[in-house]
Amino acid sequence: MNAHRGWTTGLALLFLTPLLCAQQPVELTPVVSKPIERKLALPGELRPYQEVALHAKVTGFVERVLVDRGSVVKKDQLLATLDVPELAAQRAEAEAKVQAVEAQRAAAEARLASEQGTYERLQAASATPGAISGNELTIAGKSVDAARAQVLAVESSVKAARAAAKAVQDMERYLQVTAPFDGVITERNVHPGALAGPSGDKAPAPLFRLEQNTRLRLVVAVPEVDVSGIEVHAHVTFTAPAWPGQTFTGVIARVGHSMDAKTRSMAVELDVPNARGQLAPGMYATVNWPVRRARPSLIVPASSVVTTTERTFVIRANNGAAEWVDVAKGAAAGPDTVEVTGALTPGDRIVKRASDEIRDGARLK
Repeated sequence: MNAHRGWTTGLALLFLTPLLCAQQPVELTPVVSKPIERKLALPGELRPYQEVALHAKVTGFVERVLVDRGSVVKKDQLLATLDVPELAAQRAEAEAKVQAVEAQRAAAEARLASEQGTYERLQAASATPGAISGNELTIAGKSVDAARAQVLAVESSVKAARAAAKAVQDMERYLQVTAPFDGVITERNVHPGALAGPSGDKAPAPLFRLEQNTRLRLVVAVPEVDVSGIEVHAHVTFTAPAWPGQTFTGVIARVGHSMDAKTRSMAVELDVPNARGQLAPGMYATVNWPVRRARPSLIVPASSVVTTTERTFVIRANNGAAEWVDVAKGAAAGPDTVEVTGALTPGDRIVKRASDEIRDGARLK
């Protein structure tokens, strides 16, 4: 009898133990909603703001090279000249043709003036009855029309000849290679006497490569989880290994709006002023990227988040009872707080120091 009573009492204590533990006093704290801002170190690469490979527009031989690698040039500055002997002959031929057709136009205009004068005299004489026949006046009028048509035809030939001469002159202007913008020559691939030509599959290497470095582009690959808070025109600081201890600033100018399938990141470009020329295209940078969420985040104490082999949750007080709410942990929001996502709302009261010993549904004090 005593043995049976002892077994019953032990069994009752076994079932009551979890309830006694759950009824121990707990400290509650509210779920807070606030924006999160933190810095993330991301790698970046500096690139020229503008760059171009300069090819010759016509095929010819390099006559003079006026710049070299490292030369600082201004827009429209002459960089090199080419020589195409055939163009001299073409220019002479075009100029001779222009002179010939202009001579023909002068002769046609003289004939028109003569025929017009004859017609006007006959027309004046026709006022006297019987002075001239009507047929003579008609023939004179037809001669004027023919001379005028001849002038118009020659005028068309003059325009065509001048257009051909201008085309040759334009071609000769192509013999001068100039800079399309201010920058620095970073490559020189030719010397006098080399054959140069337009770009193409079988074209020679470019004459020069020109880069604008007074203003640079800093390209940063932003992880997918952090792209929602990108703010265009925001100022971002970065450092470069070439200048230890010095901090530079760029402005977010362009967003790629496309994810790289391999890296799961989005390219973002910053404009970086570089008037002093300290930075150079090709340098790597460490960017202090500001991470901002598009919406406020839910913040809870780190001690409120319970992680087991099966789930991660917080314990919410629901009418005096413990309610396990599954959450996903995000970034640290402070020394003792963490960002979470889940079926929580700002103001929910949760257990500040939670553990899986507080069972789901247990009564809370």
